[in-house]
Amino acid sequence: MTEHDIYIKRAIELACMGMGAVSPNPMVGAVLVCDGLIVGEGYHQKYGEAHAEVNAIRSVFTNYPNAEDLLKKSVLYVTLEPCAHVGKTPPCADLIIQHQIPKVVVGCRDPSTHVDGKGIEKLKNAGVVVIQDILRSECWELNKRFFTRVQKQRPYIILKWAQTADGFFAPTNGSQKWISSAYAKQLVHQWRSEEDAILVGKRTALIDNPKLNVRAWKGRNPTRMVIDRNLELPTHLYLFDQSEETIIFNSITTKIDEKIKYIQLEDFDTLLPQLIAYQLYLMDIQSIIIEGGAQILKLFIHANLWDEARVFISPDRWGEGMKAPTLQNRANETFQVGEDRLEIVYND
Repeated sequence: MTEHDIYIKRAIELACMGMGAVSPNPMVGAVLVCDGLIVGEGYHQKYGEAHAEVNAIRSVFTNYPNAEDLLKKSVLYVTLEPCAHVGKTPPCADLIIQHQIPKVVVGCRDPSTHVDGKGIEKLKNAGVVVIQDILRSECWELNKRFFTRVQKQRPYIILKWAQTADGFFAPTNGSQKWISSAYAKQLVHQWRSEEDAILVGKRTALIDNPKLNVRAWKGRNPTRMVIDRNLELPTHLYLFDQSEETIIFNSITTKIDEKIKYIQLEDFDTLLPQLIAYQLYLMDIQSIIIEGGAQILKLFIHANLWDEARVFISPDRWGEGMKAPTLQNRANETFQVGEDRLEIVYND
C-alpha cells in the first residue's frame, strides 16, 4: 500500500461517519498531511453544513497556532473531487486555493453536472498539483448511492427479504410468521438508519402492521413509504401515526396530511416501479430499501430496477407457503448472522 493509499483509506473511514446524515449529498472525508504527519481531519457531517475539506482545514486552525504555515506545506487527501460551485456552502476549491495548499490527492472525480472536473480544473489553473484516482473503486463504492442518483436519475435500490431454507417467504393464510433471527432484525434496523427511505406494499402493511422505523439501532428513521392503490389501508395502522414522514403511493389523489403525503401515480399496471423510482429522484431520495411484500419485490426484479439484494435464509423448513422471490444472479457475498445466512447480491 502506497503513502497515498494510506491517507485516502483514512479519508474513506472518516467519510463513513457521515452515513445517514448527508444525503442527498455524497459522503466525503478529508485528511491534511504535513511532513508525514496528519495535522488535520474532517468529514461532511450533515447535509447543508460544512464540507469535509472545510472541517479538515478548521481542525488545523484549532490545533496549531502556525496553521497557515502548515497548510502551505501540506497535502490534502480527499475522497471526492472538491466542489467548484456555490451551493449551500462556498466552493471548497476556492478555500484550498485561498490557503495555498500546494497538492491535492483525489480519490475519484465527481460526475455531477455542476462539478464533473471543474474543481480539479480550478485547482490546476491556480497552480495546485492534483493527483487523481487513488483507491478509485473504494471511493466509488463509498458513494454508490450518490452516483446512482446522479447518473441514472433514480435512487440506489436495495431489495431485502427473509426466506426459509426451502424457499418460502410467508404463510399462504395471511398470518404473520417471523423467519429470521433477532440478530438479523438488529442488522435490518442498522440498514434502515443508513438509507433515505423504506417501501412496503399494502399486504405487508395490513398483515405485519410495521412501524418501519429504527428501534434496535441508534440512528435516524427513514421516510416510510407504502403502495396502496385504492387507499384501502385502515388509518389505525402505525404507518398513519404521524410519527414520521410517510408517503402513500396511490391512483386516486395527491395531497398532504401533516407528515403523510399522498402521491398519485398514473400507471399501476405496467410502469409502477419506474414511476416510483422517478418520483423518489424528484424528491431527492438517494436510496431506498424495499422490504416487501413478495409481489412488490418481484415487480422491481422483473423491471430489472434494483442494485443490491440482501436475503436472509433461515435454517427452518416450512414445506409450504408463499414462494420467495428469485434472482438469476448468484450471491456476491455470504455472511452468517446468528442462525441465518445472509446473501448479498449485486445487480451488475
